[in-house]
Order: sequence, then structure tokens, then C-alpha cells
Amino acid sequence: MKKMSFVIIITLIFLYSATTLCGTGIGKYASEFMAIGVGGRALGLGGAYTAIANDVTAGYWNPAGLSKINYPQLSLMHSEQFGSLVNYDYAAAAFPVGSNSSVGVSVIRLGVDAIPDTRGALIDEDGDGIFDDNERLDKSKISYFNTADWAVYFTYSKKHSNSLSYGANIKLIRRDMSVGSATGIGFDVGIQFSPYENFFVGANLQDATTTFLAWNTGTNELISPTLKLGSAYLIEALGGKFIPVFDVDIRFENRRYASNVNLGPVSFDMHTGLEFDLKNIAALRIGYSDIGTANFGAGIHLPKFDIDYTFATSKLTDERFDNTHRVSITFTFESDQFARRTE
Repeated sequence: MKKMSFVIIITLIFLYSATTLCGTGIGKYASEFMAIGVGGRALGLGGAYTAIANDVTAGYWNPAGLSKINYPQLSLMHSEQFGSLVNYDYAAAAFPVGSNSSVGVSVIRLGVDAIPDTRGALIDEDGDGIFDDNERLDKSKISYFNTADWAVYFTYSKKHSNSLSYGANIKLIRRDMSVGSATGIGFDVGIQFSPYENFFVGANLQDATTTFLAWNTGTNELISPTLKLGSAYLIEALGGKFIPVFDVDIRFENRRYASNVNLGPVSFDMHTGLEFDLKNIAALRIGYSDIGTANFGAGIHLPKFDIDYTFATSKLTDERFDNTHRVSITFTFESDQFARRTE
């Protein structure tokens, strides 16, 4: 019955995509707000997390990794960019189900709040516009609005064996701007595999069915698929664990000049990083992202808590952009009453 329900859901997604694509073109960068990344650990590694995602943030990075949690988890992250003008927030919760499955929900919001809207008050009936009699700005004549992008991920993941896991996301997208709004639905599928001890590979096909965005202005956009491939290797040394990681994002949007490498319309963007975890007490990380930021991070493992910090600098490639600080907190309900049931 569960397999039949899963097949029906997949079929409906394909039918939805097929019946709404007529007259719609690819919206290059339409999903860029969902490519920023979540979680201090993953971002400290430059976003190279496809192969080793194994916590609640796997719902974003690779749904296959969510099956590796053994207790319910909750994660929160907040960051501000461009002089605190842009707010980026993330929250997620995940729960183990039975002996080898997990479910989760993740929410992302990228927004600019309290934007002054003077379009309707430039000139009033007296010709004064937004200024008072003393030619000073009259704030009472100015209204404000928010613009925000939302994405909600619903994740299911299953561990097929100790070396193989797979999972899928259904994601809902909402974009609200002063000039219009859009709604969309997308689908991701992921897999993680360990061909031999301490070596891990992963793949996540995002927007697998080509995600459709319908604007209330009558304009429609398509988000083309992105294939994320990753690898990692665990090395035990110096009383801890070193994990070098490498990811590549393969896109089909004709990003010729906005990618690391391209072959015609197909582009390739690389991420790489290195983590050293000392006896599961503290961790240091360094990474380089696909957009040219050098990332530095650290993490502390406390009882039931993980606190991760990442500092990303873009000064190496473009001095017009500010450095970014990100802090995430992950809480694990590590108690026998919440532990995964073994059958």
C-alpha cells in the first residue's frame, strides 16, 4: 500500500508538470534563493555536503542522508547580508520512523523587510508629494512592504542497507513581490552509497521533473534540474577524523559566464572542503564554494546540542560584497524514549 501511494504521488507530479509546461520557458536563476545553503557545518565546507549529509539538514542537501538520524532533531539558522538588508532564515525538524526510515520538514525564507513604497505618494493633491510644508520627508505618507521567497521541503528517506540509502523531497515554493507572486511545486531525489569503508559518494537530482512556477501576472517559469554529485573520504589521524570532501553541481541553464566550467549549455560548479573533528568534541572546517567564497568554520558538540559557525569572505573575488557570518544550532532529542525503534 505504501509503495502504491508513493507511485501515485510521483505520477501526479509528472502529470502536473506535463500539463502546465505549454508556452513556458526556463527561468534562469529562478531558484537561486534555494541554492544559498543551510547549516553551519555544510557551509563551512563550502557546500560540499552531498555525500556526508547525515543529520536534519540532509532534507536540504541530500534527502537520502536523513535516514541516518537515530533521534528526532531540530535545526535553526539565521544570517544577514548586505548590511542586514537581506534576512535568510532556516528551520527544520526530522524524525526517525521504524527501523530504517525518516521523515522531515524544512523551511527556508529569504526576505527583504520594511521596504519604503513611495510609488503611490509621489505627488498629493497639493503637489507636495512625500514632503511636508518645510520640504522635509513626511514619513506618514510612506507605506512599507516586504518581499520574500519561501521554500518548504517534505522529506522521506530510507536506509536500504548499511552502505546504501535513498530519499526524496516534495517542495513547495512561494515568491512574493510588490509586483506579483508565484507558486510552484518541485521534486528532488537523492542517494548515498559507501562502496567501501570510509569512502562515501552521493547524488541529489534537484527539481527532477522540472519545477513549475506560476506567477499571478500570467508569466510562468521553469526551474531546470540540477544534479549534485559528491564524494568524501574519512581519515583517522591526530586523535580525530579528517574528512576531505568534493562536490560538483551540474546545471542545464546555459550559465556560460556564471559558472566555473561550461560545455555549451551545461555548466559545472565546484565545491570543496576539509573538516577535522577532534573526538566528537570540536571541529574545524575550511571550504571553497562555487561562488568564489573562502569559508572558515568551527563547531562544538555539546550534550544534545551542536553549535556551528561559518565565516564566508568574498573579498578574494569581488570586494563589492560583504563578508557573511552564519550560526546554526541543532538540537538532538537524545533520549531512550525518542530513539529509533529496532525491529
